[in-house]
Amino acid sequence: MTPVPFTIAVPDDVLTDLRERLARVRWPDEAPDAGWRYGTDLAYMKELVAYWRDRYDWRKNEAVLNRFRQFTVALSGIELHFIHEPGVGPSPMPLLLSHGWPGSVLEFHKIIPMLTDPARFGGDPADAFTVVAPSLPGYGFSFRPNQPRFGVTEIADAFASLMTDVLGYPRFGAQGGDWGAFVTARLGYASSARGAIAGATSSGVSARTRSSPT
Repeated sequence: MTPVPFTIAVPDDVLTDLRERLARVRWPDEAPDAGWRYGTDLAYMKELVAYWRDRYDWRKNEAVLNRFRQFTVALSGIELHFIHEPGVGPSPMPLLLSHGWPGSVLEFHKIIPMLTDPARFGGDPADAFTVVAPSLPGYGFSFRPNQPRFGVTEIADAFASLMTDVLGYPRFGAQGGDWGAFVTARLGYASSARGAIAGATSSGVSARTRSSPT
């Protein structure tokens, strides 16, 4: 399981096709004064589509992500995409970041430099992390047509294997938000027995509570 360097480079014809399809949208009718009562407000959706068609700069955002070291690796029957950005400090702790739904590793583009090189932002180099941020299987560049579909358990197992078997980190921290929070919680539970998790924190977890018997 050897990671292969990866660079985002979406072909121009794909972006052209997307803009053309956005230009051909056939808009539905909307009940008078409906607003958001029956779904997405039509005026809002038109504004959003116009933004994607005319103003969103794909190449600019592509360049933002390509500043980070990216890889893919054959793992658990899929090609898993991930950012692997080394920390700048005396002993950076490996930290796994799991994004949410519907999201991507773009969520982390501002925080990764702060985590990997805190001294650059006035912090202590001793607090540096080496950041690993995978695209969740089925999302972004961790998706291929007809690949196996993963639930929380399968994603957590794949991420544990990425950190320990592929990257060789015997211990690491983990953080996740939204859907990534469930993955992180499962990862902490499954990896604690073998001592791989140094710490796990999640945000945006909702939990089902058991009602009292009546």
